[in-house]
Amino acid sequence: MTRFIHDQFAKDYLETLLTPYGTVQAPRRVAGEVRQIDVWFVPDPTATFSKDALGLLGSITQAIAILEPFRNAASSDEIQDCLLKLLEVLGEQRREAKRNEVRLQVSDLAKLWILTPTASSAILADCRATPSETMLGIYSLAAILQTSIVVIHQLPRTTQTLWLRLLGRGTVQRQAIDELEQLPENHPFRAATLELLYSLQKNLEVIQDQDQDDQELVMRLAPLYQQDREQAKQEGVQQGERLVIENILQTRFGKLDESLQSTVEAALALTPDEFTPLLMQLSREELIERFNQR
Repeated sequence: MTRFIHDQFAKDYLETLLTPYGTVQAPRRVAGEVRQIDVWFVPDPTATFSKDALGLLGSITQAIAILEPFRNAASSDEIQDCLLKLLEVLGEQRREAKRNEVRLQVSDLAKLWILTPTASSAILADCRATPSETMLGIYSLAAILQTSIVVIHQLPRTTQTLWLRLLGRGTVQRQAIDELEQLPENHPFRAATLELLYSLQKNLEVIQDQDQDDQELVMRLAPLYQQDREQAKQEGVQQGERLVIENILQTRFGKLDESLQSTVEAALALTPDEFTPLLMQLSREELIERFNQR
């Protein structure tokens, strides 16, 4: 049950991050025996968003990508299943190209990315996986297989790898959450990712047989969730007070010019009991003079 919850989080998370840059299907059914790709991504060449914000995740999705995230270390059988999906897709692409009389380039073909928290040296050896020369934690299979394995817990702890390390587990995932929390509040993916993590937390809380990693994940997210909700509540209160102040000023003086807008900002520093009688009793000139002095 917990594995299903984490799998759904991974699909929702990757779909949220990649949707601005192309077409995402999570899952996508492939031909042959019924199989589903966890996340299918096709880049949009007209997308105006820069993928720099996604770091390594943005780099590996420059072309058509099959993303298969695993909560636990991917086994040999699971890696073989992923390869079967890829081969079905490559067959589809070649048949379609033949029908349309189009010559496919290697860059046009889908590439498989297996995202696993850990991988034993034995598994990597069985796959004949070759470590990347540019990034620790990335291993390429034979070129003809169009496949790479990303061992999340081996990735360097940098901003470039943050969005993949959030799919790790244990200490790696919790450290990534710490880094996510420290991002500027206006970061394009911070708020959406936190909401997905809060949803994951709520789903895990109802599971009776949580493992230690899940228990610690729930505990890590609990204060962050509470802090976020308190901030949202405070922002809601302040927004309500702003509307009250603006309504009073508009009722008394009509359209709010620059001077009255400054009055709104200054009045927000007071409590409703303090600012209401002032806004109701003082003249326009008195209000501007009083609040411009604050």
